[in-house]
Amino acid sequence: MKLTKTQRFILFALGQFYHQLNQPLIAKPIKVRTSKIAFITFLSHSSIVIKQQRALYKNLETLENKELISYGGSMITFTPIGLEILDKINKEVNQFLKLKEFFKDRKSKKEIQTIIKES
Repeated sequence: MKLTKTQRFILFALGQFYHQLNQPLIAKPIKVRTSKIAFITFLSHSSIVIKQQRALYKNLETLENKELISYGGSMITFTPIGLEILDKINKEVNQFLKLKEFFKDRKSKKEIQTIIKES
């Protein structure tokens, strides 16, 4: 299924939001869910997301129409397909983070030959 960069971003943000909400409950047999408005309000307060609340709502509707999330009982839940795609996004993001850590570690442990060039 083809998703736009924005749709992938919103799906990832929702996954991270749920991960943070459920982190303290890992040892318990319960999971926290949220409503669209609570998620949109929380996300709109971040300095990373610059979209208007209406645009975020429309993106969530698109994800719902693509059957990646469902909205039942006024709570957002991931569908099995949505969870698969979220897992793929997480793996992709982790590759970038691991690469960043690799370069961070290598820089301090070993000298790298470089040339300084005026621009």
